[in-house]
Amino acid sequence: MEKVLILGASGLVGKALIEECKDGYDLYGTYCSSSTNLPKDKQFQLDVQQIVKMKEILQSIKPDIVISCLRGEFTQQIEFHKELAMELHNSSSVLYYFSTANVFDGDYSRHHTEADIPVAQSDYGKFKIDCENILKQILEDRAIMIRIPAIWGKDSPRMNLIKESIEKNQMINVYSNLVCNNLLDTQLAKQLRFIIENHLKGIFHLGSVDMMTHGEFYERLVNTLSSEAKIVRFNLCDESGDTYYWGLTSNRKDIPDCLQCTNESIISCLFE
Repeated sequence: MEKVLILGASGLVGKALIEECKDGYDLYGTYCSSSTNLPKDKQFQLDVQQIVKMKEILQSIKPDIVISCLRGEFTQQIEFHKELAMELHNSSSVLYYFSTANVFDGDYSRHHTEADIPVAQSDYGKFKIDCENILKQILEDRAIMIRIPAIWGKDSPRMNLIKESIEKNQMINVYSNLVCNNLLDTQLAKQLRFIIENHLKGIFHLGSVDMMTHGEFYERLVNTLSSEAKIVRFNLCDESGDTYYWGLTSNRKDIPDCLQCTNESIISCLFE
């Protein structure tokens, strides 16, 4: 049975991965403050600046697969992932790194595929590009990049914020001219498991196969939760009113249709 180490196992994505992969893999995980539901001897408290401890965990477990869905200060994360890759370099371990649509937030003229060269304007996008490049340079094809859009779940921070805003009658600012896609935590976990089990490599853009404006998606969620709430405030990305395209599209044919989703199915699943 393959050993899988999930870095950031207590987060939204990490929890979904544990649930999806608990049968069929020998799972281990790290957490920053809140522990996971893994057995006590298979979870480790680890802060992003604890590089020595990270190496000790790797040397102890000797994982076949490492999945990084860590969060933390950008400079510390870059150093952490550089040291992680160097530690894995002389092993046969494969690293799956969660990146983001923000690597393209310097170009909103179109949606982007895996073949497009990242261009970021935000510090977050630039940091993710740096991490991607470092990992690919050290591990080459044993570093698989998983770029994702906004991730939703029934108990996700985004959903909880909407519920809290309805309860407190607080406005939610959305963009009416930002076209993007979304993804469920559970769907992401299924897709990643498929990628792992089929030994797929390279860069993957995962997300709903269709696009929806940022504002419409939020409005649909709010209206489903409360038909009385009028808390969605529409804004423009800039004064020109031009359409901004921020979707992750894929030119790969690896992921089967049964593992794909639409924005409509995401909304439906959130209220099942």
